[in-house]
Amino acid sequence: MDVRKEIKKLLAEEADTLTNIAEQMSALSAKPVTMNNLSKKLRKGTIKFAEVQLIVNLLGYDVKFEKKKQ
Repeated sequence: MDVRKEIKKLLAEEADTLTNIAEQMSALSAKPVTMNNLSKKLRKGTIKFAEVQLIVNLLGYDVKFEKKKQ
């Protein structure tokens, strides 16, 4: 799974931007979050799971784990 592609897909579906998400994340956290830093983390694949959870939560989604069907 490519987290970057999945988040970009959710952003498109919700007609939102990474800039807006970064601003919302900054408002909720003790340290500033910029669109450039967030974009770099997504591009490099160094984004933390907690950050992904926050992003999808801000977009109105939940992270869900499902057992593989065999």
